[in-house]
Amino acid sequence: MIEILSPARVATARTSGALVADILQTLRTRTVPGTNLLEIDGWAKEMILGAGAQSCYVDYAPSFGRGPFGHYICTAVNDAVLHGRPRDQVLAPGDLLTLDLAVAQDGVAADAAISFLVGGTGDPESVALIAATERALAAGIAAAGPDARIGDLSHAIGTVLGEAGYPINTEFGGHGIGSTMHQDPHVPNTGRPGRGYRLRPGLLLALEPWVMADTATLAIDADGWTLRSATGCRTAHTEHTIAITEDGAEILTLPTH
Repeated sequence: MIEILSPARVATARTSGALVADILQTLRTRTVPGTNLLEIDGWAKEMILGAGAQSCYVDYAPSFGRGPFGHYICTAVNDAVLHGRPRDQVLAPGDLLTLDLAVAQDGVAADAAISFLVGGTGDPESVALIAATERALAAGIAAAGPDARIGDLSHAIGTVLGEAGYPINTEFGGHGIGSTMHQDPHVPNTGRPGRGYRLRPGLLLALEPWVMADTATLAIDADGWTLRSATGCRTAHTEHTIAITEDGAEILTLPTH
């Protein structure tokens, strides 16, 4: 299903997006060496429910997972990159942590992810990984607008990731979002310009460039959810929800403070 939101529903999406962004920034500030992933999950739960919102993850049970997910946020560490299920793990200085959060308010969802180094410093490879996903996301957003096609966004994202020297996996990527978290159209992280669905005002997309340092192959944990690099290399993942407007794209998941 491809959903086109009314202006009123896009306004609701702004509220959901701001909540997602503010929770992620609060979690980033609280997370230090010695923080347990289960603590992060608990903090996310408290903030989501405290805002009167709903988690998109707790009852999430797609065909590719061993569901339901049962937690409020995805926490992926170092070689983990997607669907990281919180577990009893204490973070160390220099760990590369990705937090991925999707929340719905008043029936409209927003989705975002950030990658950062625990303690604020780490190896140059990790810094480069994170920076590449951030640049790719900016390029994808810049390519978005009415009458652009999905392939234009995918091409913009993939060009940045490829020029940075990273293999690109196309099994998982960006997606439509609205009354549910995952909708059509799929937005691969590489593609050919001028191809695919033509964007329209009112369409919401979650764009999410992610990379693994030296492989495009994923491995799955015994938990049935957490996806890791097959080689054990480090990974990064950055995501925003955007709304297509009459003259471009609006980022909905920017923090308010």
